[in-house]
Amino acid sequence: MNSKSKYIRISQSLKIKNWLIKQLIVAVIVMSSLILPSSCKKFVEIEPPVTSISGAGVYNLDATAIAVLTGIYANLSSRSNYGIGIGDLATLSLSAGLSADEFTLYSGVSNTKYIAYYRNNLTSAKDGFEFWNSIYSYIFTCNSAIEGLNNSSSLTPSVKQQLLGEAKFMRAFFYFYLANLYGDVPLILNTDYKVNAALARSPKAQVYLQIIADLKDAQDLLTAFYVNGVINNTAERVRPNKWAATALLARAYLYTNDWANAEAQATAIISNTNLYSLTTLNSTFLKNSSESIWQLQPVNSGWNTEDAKVFNLFSTPVGLSNTKPAYLSSTLLNSFEVNDKRLINWVGKYTDTTPNPDVDYYFPYKYKSATNGLIVSEYLMVFRLAEQYLIRSEARAQQGNISDATSDLNAIRFRAGLPNTAATTQSSLLTAIQHERQIELFSEWGHRWLDLKRLNSIDSVMNVVCTQKGGTWDKKWQLYPIYIGDIQKDNNLTQNPGY
Repeated sequence: MNSKSKYIRISQSLKIKNWLIKQLIVAVIVMSSLILPSSCKKFVEIEPPVTSISGAGVYNLDATAIAVLTGIYANLSSRSNYGIGIGDLATLSLSAGLSADEFTLYSGVSNTKYIAYYRNNLTSAKDGFEFWNSIYSYIFTCNSAIEGLNNSSSLTPSVKQQLLGEAKFMRAFFYFYLANLYGDVPLILNTDYKVNAALARSPKAQVYLQIIADLKDAQDLLTAFYVNGVINNTAERVRPNKWAATALLARAYLYTNDWANAEAQATAIISNTNLYSLTTLNSTFLKNSSESIWQLQPVNSGWNTEDAKVFNLFSTPVGLSNTKPAYLSSTLLNSFEVNDKRLINWVGKYTDTTPNPDVDYYFPYKYKSATNGLIVSEYLMVFRLAEQYLIRSEARAQQGNISDATSDLNAIRFRAGLPNTAATTQSSLLTAIQHERQIELFSEWGHRWLDLKRLNSIDSVMNVVCTQKGGTWDKKWQLYPIYIGDIQKDNNLTQNPGY
């Protein structure tokens, strides 16, 4: 079922009540059934769900209103399970990495979607639209929550404010990825099916204006500290706060070439040393690390992150049942500098002794825990401080502030055990920053794929890489296709070129 059509059908049939109840049930069941080891708290502490509730009634009680937003985070975390397929946003690290030059697909993989993403051979009827589907479903949740919260007069004011901030932040988060994967997209900001059923695609620039507006609102609404599932202070960094909104705002400004504002937003986070600091390489991806700005807590029973589960090859060889379909490409491996500690700490090696001679496979090893039943020690990272240093470095370099841009870049290099950059000019420094992004952010949320596009280097890279992967590159393929079923239902909706 395609997401935009689902969105319209849900609204058109006025089943918001049942849909919200389902969301609450999912959230509460997932949370209540998840018993984490004694060293880790439950994702959310919430009163038992009411047994009969109207759509409007969801936002009459703090507990049920909180559960709507909690359901988003739980779904993102639980659906990051690559074993069930591809297309939910938390699987972007794999799919976009396959599309770019980060991964090599194991020759024994038969999953046609993995093959299509890897060979840049997506179609509008079979694959490529999965993220479109799932993201619009999340956006519907956010829009419904914003409407319900704004119309509520019975919630505790601080709870209402926090949840409005979370909903606006999440809507911006989803639109950021939607626009960067598909380009111009319908800008749906309410649950009115009469309006939404015939929407055309809005220019990407307009979508960014909405993203930025939502994030500014979120900054004003969200707490500057972290809260738990009952909106009390906590050490758990799993609900968005003001700084998560600031992190995405810094990125949005960077992507729209607003260098001064990108620098200012990144500086606000970097300067908040009471909460954030660069940590050691092997501590970076631990739960609640000082580098984390926002993480997703594991909710699939017995496991830490799903990224470790699919990428880590120590316990299970690559390619087994399509659950471990890829390993790091030679392009990425050859990009590491000599003595880069990230190659030692963030890259693992599995040696297959079955053939003769042995074959070595290298894989992302940012998350170490890939065995069922271990204590929960790692959370999936969404935003972290190192990216903010790289954002500020790039923004400063673009403004001609070579000295401070170099300082930010060297902070990341120093942690990796590397000498200061040799770049001294604006051009060479910008090249060095992009190289550092490739190495620092590999296998995280599609950074490399999005960077190749925004920096206009995708054609020069993919003309070579796509041939190596067994395909032929066409620059039109930098955008994923829109589901043909949605286009057939909406005469104002057009397909991306090349599909």
